[in-house]
Amino acid sequence: MADIANLVEELSKLTVLEAADLVKQLETKWGVSAAAPVAAAGAGGAAGGAAAEAPAAAKDTFDVILASVPADKKIAVIKAVREVKAGLGLAEAKALVEGAPKPLLEGANKADSDAAKKKLEDAGAKVEIK
Repeated sequence: MADIANLVEELSKLTVLEAADLVKQLETKWGVSAAAPVAAAGAGGAAGGAAAEAPAAAKDTFDVILASVPADKKIAVIKAVREVKAGLGLAEAKALVEGAPKPLLEGANKADSDAAKKKLEDAGAKVEIK
C-alpha cells in the first residue's frame, strides 16, 4: 500500500499542466470522468430529483456551427474565430470562415459555446449551437 503522506507530497509538486495530464491519464485508465460527478450533483441539488437530472445529463456538450458570414463582416469574423479557437492561424481561420457552414467547436461545454456564439454574433456571423 502506498504511503499517503508521500503521495500527497509528490502530487503537491506537480505543475498545473502536469496535474491536468495526470487527470486525463487517470480518467483513461479507470474509465471515468472527473467532470461527471460535479454535473450530476449540481443538477440534482439545484432542481431536486431524478427528473431534473436526466435532461442535464442528456446534453452537456455542444457543437458551435459557423452558419454564414456576410461579406462585409468577414474580417471581423475571422478575428473572432481566431479568438474562439485558440492556436488557429490566419489562413486556417480564413478558410473556415469562407467555407461556412462549418463546425467551429465540437464537444464544448455550455459556457464556452455560449461565449463563442456571442463573440461570433457580435462580429456579424450567423451561428448555430447543436
